[in-house]
Amino acid sequence: MPVLLIFLVLCGSVRKEKEFVYNESDNQDWPTYGGNKAGNRYSTLRQINTANVKNLQLAWSYDTDENKGGQERGMDIQCQPIVIDGILYGTTPKMKLFAIDAATGKEIWKFNPFSDPKTKQRFHPLRGVVYWGKGADKRILYSVGPTLYAINATTGEQILSFGNKGEVDLRIGLGGKEIFGHETANLSIRSTTPGVIYDDLLIMGSSVSEGGDAPPGYIQAINVLTGKLAWVFHTIPLPGEYGYQTWMKDSYKKIGGANCWAGMVVDEKRGMVYAGTGSPSVDFYGGARNGKNLFANCVIAINAKTGKRVWHYQTIHHDLWDRDAPCPPNLITVKHNGKMTDAVAQATKDGLIFVFDRDTGKPLFPVKEIPVPVSPALLGEKPWPTQPVPVKPAPFANQELTEADITDLTPEAHAYVLDRFVNSKKGSKYLPPSLEGTLYYGFGGGAEWGGNAADPSGILYQNSNNMLWWLKMRDTKIQNNGVALTRGATLFNTNCTACHANSGKTPTAQAYPNLTDVDKRLSREQITTILETGRGRMPSFQHISKDDRNAIINFLLKIDSQPVAKSGNPNDIHNSALQVSNTSGSDFPYMPPYLNNGNVQFRDQDNYPAIKPPWGTMNAIDLNTGEYLWTVPLGEYPELKAKGIPATGTENHGGPVVTAGGLVFIAATYDEKIRAFDSKTGKVVWEYDLPAGGFATPITYMVKGKQYIAIAAGGTRYGLKSGGTYVAFALP
Repeated sequence: MPVLLIFLVLCGSVRKEKEFVYNESDNQDWPTYGGNKAGNRYSTLRQINTANVKNLQLAWSYDTDENKGGQERGMDIQCQPIVIDGILYGTTPKMKLFAIDAATGKEIWKFNPFSDPKTKQRFHPLRGVVYWGKGADKRILYSVGPTLYAINATTGEQILSFGNKGEVDLRIGLGGKEIFGHETANLSIRSTTPGVIYDDLLIMGSSVSEGGDAPPGYIQAINVLTGKLAWVFHTIPLPGEYGYQTWMKDSYKKIGGANCWAGMVVDEKRGMVYAGTGSPSVDFYGGARNGKNLFANCVIAINAKTGKRVWHYQTIHHDLWDRDAPCPPNLITVKHNGKMTDAVAQATKDGLIFVFDRDTGKPLFPVKEIPVPVSPALLGEKPWPTQPVPVKPAPFANQELTEADITDLTPEAHAYVLDRFVNSKKGSKYLPPSLEGTLYYGFGGGAEWGGNAADPSGILYQNSNNMLWWLKMRDTKIQNNGVALTRGATLFNTNCTACHANSGKTPTAQAYPNLTDVDKRLSREQITTILETGRGRMPSFQHISKDDRNAIINFLLKIDSQPVAKSGNPNDIHNSALQVSNTSGSDFPYMPPYLNNGNVQFRDQDNYPAIKPPWGTMNAIDLNTGEYLWTVPLGEYPELKAKGIPATGTENHGGPVVTAGGLVFIAATYDEKIRAFDSKTGKVVWEYDLPAGGFATPITYMVKGKQYIAIAAGGTRYGLKSGGTYVAFALP
């Protein structure tokens, strides 16, 4: 071969990365929660890439002037904002909606849902907003508590032609007493994750209680122009509907949940919306809902125009472990059996990934129904004998606890954890909950609400938690000392125990505080305010009466001494307790015979996770093959790093974004950093110390030829400092 030809061949074999030249007129929005309607969290932007990401610097910050500490502590920002035509829309820790210049952070307007003194404040997680526009009619839709607002995107004013002067009650789809069987006006319902738009419909899920007072989590469509209800999908089927036979006869009258709280996605070409649902109430006990319990814990494909089910797949049968679908599905395209296939991927709390054909719901990788333990179970409970487990991909989080998993960070920590290990039930993650107490993975993720990202080649980027939880059930008929329940204790059981422990000691920081000694930390006035408004992950409890709230406060302050029943018959105690929480005399709110000890995470005495690291990971998974490309720790503890301990990863809340520039951006960790990973290798190529923890998902967009990375820094989790700032980064 001639030398010149060899030279040309060699030159031609060297591929040079295409250089993109951006003009000042170039803009690219981040128009929806998740970046696009498929929920990919993917951007084609590559101005910021692996070669220059080290040069990223702060471009602007927007201080919401909230969450300064004191009484406000505990209200974080989980919002992934959107960008439309160079304007960024987001929410503040105190639920205000704002519009700012996406290139400078300068405020344009702010809407306060509590500007009317008659409107009671109520706070809860709020992870995004929705944009809809046709011509000059541009709207932002977002919800606070049970109220959905339609706001003029240009002026920040309510659109009075929508619903009732710009507002719609999210309980509209419950159908009232005629459908649910009970009055619904005072039930607690909110939307922590924004809905999706299909034509002129806003399709929404909801967040509800996980206790006996939970309403059903129906999925509903609301007309964007009028605020009128278009359709409802009953996630807990009514008599005569498909799936009704998977419950007990009257379950629908007293069981709630089965709600899509983590968000959904839309395939506009197919006219389908895909949603993942959560567990039915009450968490950890299902004696009043024996059966598979459709459509709880399902991925559901729904006709977006009519609300009719197209297909479903249940990822947990008869959930006893609070294993909700914790994040929206992700619509991807993969190469399967030699051809390109449109698919939907759903990650789970317990670290599994289900991949389905988007049209049929058939799994692309085999799923096995494996036998699981069904005994010993609590009285009245009938655990389902099998559970579905995909053959591929392999789990991205720990599955079953063994002695080899116990922390060896220090000899003292090992001994502390070993004692609990020896004296608890452990083994299969499907062990039925018990009165003895069981150690589990997968209550808090695995996957979390921040979701995952996917690029066009079918690679899924998933952050994960490896955390251990301790669950101990207790009989609701008696208190720990064996005496009859008081009125306040009964109301606490009904409304609060699903999250909060109120017995024993949890010496380490918890997602939900132990309230045993709350009387030593908070005054009556402070507890009253929190119950009325909510704080952080806790919703407002304005849906229960003031007298009931006072009874709960008396119980917490240890001045609630009057028993509900004075009879020595335990059944009388239970029946009387039921009537306190259920003044209607019907079977709702449902008072289960057993309740859990609160969401108790198990850590060592120094507040480190009770197992060996990694405690948090970032993963790249090829969904064409089901194989992992890389797994690396996500986050670190600086004090452990200073001792020479390799990066351990930390618990993480928030999700990733992936770009055509070869980068995965994510914050989410408890070291309060935002990082960029090389998407090919998993190597950290940039990091930045945020003003507070970034427990939200970042976005990327372009305004006038400049690419930005932006994230909310709200902090507050597990005792970390609070914050109320949005920050954006760009190249110099």
